[in-house]
Amino acid sequence: MSQRTADQTTDDIMRATYCALCEHGYAGLTMQDIADHSKTSKSSLHYHYDTKQDLLLAFLDHLFERFQNRVDTDAEDPLDRLTTLLDATLGGPNHDADRDFETAMLEIKAQAPYDEQFRERLAEFDAYFSDLLREAVSEGVESGVFRDGVDPDETADFLVTVVNGAHTRRVATNHSLAAARRTLATYLEQDLLAADSDREVGFGRGLEGEFEDDSEDDSQ
Repeated sequence: MSQRTADQTTDDIMRATYCALCEHGYAGLTMQDIADHSKTSKSSLHYHYDTKQDLLLAFLDHLFERFQNRVDTDAEDPLDRLTTLLDATLGGPNHDADRDFETAMLEIKAQAPYDEQFRERLAEFDAYFSDLLREAVSEGVESGVFRDGVDPDETADFLVTVVNGAHTRRVATNHSLAAARRTLATYLEQDLLAADSDREVGFGRGLEGEFEDDSEDDSQ
């Protein structure tokens, strides 16, 4: 199998896993469900991944890699970098359409206290996201974009907690992420930006629909 063919097979399996998780959730998910959304047979899935957990661990690694590749961490302006990071996790107005997937991801997160491998993957993403936020805030304070005295560690921890809480609340109560986006925009403007700043904070589309977008690209 050529490298391109292997990459295409992996992409197909990851996209199928996403679709199957949206449809069935974590608890009811089977390898056959994933195969039904894939060009790969169930037996071929087991050739690549011994168990459902192995496949889901690979899927979490895949999501993490995509997040790293698609988030713009090179923006020179600290506020632009910070809003890009938050936008990538809270998304834009259309992100609310991904509730089924978020529900499945919350089910996976619920396994973390009992499963070391899931816990390690989730902790790796949490630490990576926290570090990026911390760096942006620290550089913003140093450059005068953000207020003097803002603690980068505490701010990053607060932002990660808000993002995680917003997703959990939406899954549990169907509360829109738009409220969290508005609250964070107000927080950034009133509590983080330097007092003499006249800038406004807004959020764009985030990363929603990433698997669907790939499907369109593959067909071109």
